[in-house]
Amino acid sequence: MTEPKDGLFDRLMRIDRRVIFVFISVALIVPLFFNVSQRIQVSPEVQMLNDAMNKIPDGSLVLYSMDYDPPSAPELQPMAVAAFKVALAKKFKMVIIGLWPQGPQQANMAFETATHYEKFSGTKLTYGVDYVNLGFQSGNEAVIQKMGSDIPTTFPRDYAGTPVEQLPLMKGIKNLGNFDFMVNISAGYPGTREWVQFGADRFGLKMVSGSTAVQTTEMSPYVGKQLLGLMGGMRGAAEFEQLSGYPGRALKFMVGQSVAHVIVILFILIGNIAYFATRKKKGA
Repeated sequence: MTEPKDGLFDRLMRIDRRVIFVFISVALIVPLFFNVSQRIQVSPEVQMLNDAMNKIPDGSLVLYSMDYDPPSAPELQPMAVAAFKVALAKKFKMVIIGLWPQGPQQANMAFETATHYEKFSGTKLTYGVDYVNLGFQSGNEAVIQKMGSDIPTTFPRDYAGTPVEQLPLMKGIKNLGNFDFMVNISAGYPGTREWVQFGADRFGLKMVSGSTAVQTTEMSPYVGKQLLGLMGGMRGAAEFEQLSGYPGRALKFMVGQSVAHVIVILFILIGNIAYFATRKKKGA
């Protein structure tokens, strides 16, 4: 006696999980190669950050501290790129540092990405006049405290080893009080919390922050007080890209994430329908 052939629902119950992984991978990767984006709801914290940066006068002196490394770059690099795009649009004078060893390198990559954006492709910037990268300095929060009194002795040379006294932009910059604003992109310690405690609280530094998603709840109590705005995780980066008018990788990731969620829900529905259909068939 021949066994009955499997029906459609029987085959659906045996879908290889690797098929699902392929669908999700395609959903996440494909949007990165196309100019696609989606409208997302903006959180109050990111709205505050965008408003604060818009209020900074063009040509202001802004400190950028990039306190993260490659493992956290998927979340934080889009924030850094978007923040540099705003800086280019408003012609900020930028001083870049890092409290993490690889922070200045991440900053250089983000800055290069921003300068290659179509709107800024013809912008001519002079290193040492329009922007400088002072590199990494060890010491964690002690570096911030020292910058509050004497930046040239804290960073005697820039990222490439040039003495700071040879950089025109650094002339007249003595301490944190000389900066009009600060943008901090942080993956942990040392980062936003230390800048709030020793930069904003102690020296009155006006600042905004971008942090990883897991840090957002820890930083939220500072928003509206020491922090003038906060973007958290990939979602926060996408919101800021949307508000600033410079769409980038974060918004593309959000498209892929949304499609991946739909695919997961569809497979859950298919699995449940197939389960109940085959159970009814076995019970008949």
